[in-house]
Amino acid sequence: MQHQAFQPHPEIAQRFEDLHPPFARQAATIEANRCLNCFDAPCTAACPTHIDVPRFIKKISSDNVHGSATTILEANILGASCARVCPVDVLCEGACVMHRLNEEPIQIGRLQRHAMDYFYKSGRKLSLKVSELRPEKIACIGAGPASLACAAELQQHGFQVTVFDRKPLAGGLNTYGVAEYKLRSVDSLREVELVRSLGVNFEVKDFTSQADLEQLEADFKIIFLGVGLGPMRKLNIPGENHPKVVDALEFISSYKTGGRISVGSKVVVIGAGNTAIDAANAAKRLGAEEVHVLYRREERDISAFSFEYENAKRAGIQFHWNTIPVAVHHDDMSLASIECAQVWPSDKDEFRKIPSSSFHLECHLLIPAIGQAGLLEFLSKCRGVELAQERVVVERATGQTANPRYFAGGDCVNGGREVVDAVADGKRAAIGIANVLQHEAAYA
Repeated sequence: MQHQAFQPHPEIAQRFEDLHPPFARQAATIEANRCLNCFDAPCTAACPTHIDVPRFIKKISSDNVHGSATTILEANILGASCARVCPVDVLCEGACVMHRLNEEPIQIGRLQRHAMDYFYKSGRKLSLKVSELRPEKIACIGAGPASLACAAELQQHGFQVTVFDRKPLAGGLNTYGVAEYKLRSVDSLREVELVRSLGVNFEVKDFTSQADLEQLEADFKIIFLGVGLGPMRKLNIPGENHPKVVDALEFISSYKTGGRISVGSKVVVIGAGNTAIDAANAAKRLGAEEVHVLYRREERDISAFSFEYENAKRAGIQFHWNTIPVAVHHDDMSLASIECAQVWPSDKDEFRKIPSSSFHLECHLLIPAIGQAGLLEFLSKCRGVELAQERVVVERATGQTANPRYFAGGDCVNGGREVVDAVADGKRAAIGIANVLQHEAAYA
């Protein structure tokens, strides 16, 4: 997994300008000086990785931007990604004491990005304390945020860590599945290289058989599962197997890393979560004249963050509430339309069509985004690992599974939350792993 050669399609940068432009140096200093530098800061408590927010902001105000970045990275090795994709409105900025003073909250996310952009542009090394090398080898399966955070933390404890992933580029959804206007693949890959610089090894490998996992168990003392979730769930309607029906994650990956920039003039997205909104916004930026989003529930029920939804509306994306897809109509090569029906509002997962409510939307690309299934086929091969509701069951404080040699974190445990939650899971599991192995060594 060497990533330096990766370059996105040249038109991607033109069409996917930053959702939140970076601060200029003077503007960052002015914003940092607004911070009250609270003790027992609620912003720090609201961050799942507990970055010392007042400390890193204070360093920006005194023009010690590298020191600011170091403070961030000590708590969150994926500080650059999280600065861009964290829902700060409901985390650090949502907890800012400025709200109590009827003032705008400190722009913590943009200040964090300012520090991280400076760090990566400067080319300076990250100085973290690393313990003496230990003999134990640890494998992390999956190269997404949870595994990267786990690997970085373990490497600092002196353990020998190898991260395995079936895809050629590491980074997980940060590289392949987050809308480019929020997080560029090249920025995700810079963080992968930072983790590599700590001494973590990366290998491309797909564990497809029980024998593969048994060999891994023979070669490594502990295995961390950071495999994320599986493929998007099917619509289960006629015509959905047409090649112009592309699930949201595949669609986002195809333009971020595969160079796909043609979507047709009319695009329909199914679902109203953050991934659906990402796909809809991307389709608009890639040239679609009309983008329609169908959602089976009411507007108030959408799972996307409100700021994501508002951005989509400003982009001219049209939403259809209490609406489901019924069938995909197509010829051999192209889509013609998506047949839809309105349904009676319901709090359950069963929806009844409203009689005579069917209608057609012209459609050249259909993007389902109705959630991901768990990786049950793979996870069921991990001996002794307990599953419940398609998720890995762990001890919350340590990330340890029912098999003491397996730990887990991220989406395969929490069902699909934020990048920062995956980082927190990975760090927590790393500390749990270190405690187990250090205890074993002490009593060996």
